[in-house]
Amino acid sequence: MFAAERRKIIADLVRSSGAISIRDLALRVGASEVTVRRDLRTLEDDGLIRRQHGGAMSVAEQPREPTYAEKRHTASAEKSAIARRAATFVRDGDAIVIGAGTTTMALAEELRDRPELTIMTNSLLVAQAFADSPRIEVMLTGGMLRGSIFAMVGTAAEAALGGLRADRTFLSGNGLSSSNGLSTPNQMVAGIDRAMAAAGREVVVLADYTKFERDSVVQTVPANDVDVLVTDAQAPADELKRMRTLGVDVHIAT
Repeated sequence: MFAAERRKIIADLVRSSGAISIRDLALRVGASEVTVRRDLRTLEDDGLIRRQHGGAMSVAEQPREPTYAEKRHTASAEKSAIARRAATFVRDGDAIVIGAGTTTMALAEELRDRPELTIMTNSLLVAQAFADSPRIEVMLTGGMLRGSIFAMVGTAAEAALGGLRADRTFLSGNGLSSSNGLSTPNQMVAGIDRAMAAAGREVVVLADYTKFERDSVVQTVPANDVDVLVTDAQAPADELKRMRTLGVDVHIAT
């Protein structure tokens, strides 16, 4: 089979399936996974498909940002374990940045009774979690409300973090990979996440195993800019190995 013919078949399979794995594509066209990966890069450059971790999806199937309510019950036990492990990185008296998300919200719950913390956040839910914590100072950014995730975004939110310097920033996201780093479907969410990452001397990413299944459209933090990754035992070992090769300190929550 000629390359052009194979790529047309691959493009048709991705379009008809919406999303399909590299393994399935290789079986369908009778080629190696290495060849299929090369074909997918060419097809993506031509604007015919969009690659994602482990496969490809139709350009018509652009990912929608899941709402907080939709994400809350996904991998909840893993998120709780990740939050407990992440809390061990916080020392009394620290100034930390906490981004929006269900896993970062779980971290906020773990920190509610800590003394003498300064919290900077764009998340209404994270700020609310500390409302009854008299010894914790909370700084909430301004900006435009993104109701689906109960968080402030936009240039005003990003400007609120300008000039601030925290001990560490805790972020989650919609996708994580060694090639694309942390990512999200929304440009404004990516913008505020980048600003929060820049405000911390150390960037800690909290990501359960489901985040490794896909890359989202907009990169937030490149993988080599992540200092610490806290994940769970179901995270793919090959990806964790690649993250460690990039200098990321990987911790497995149990």
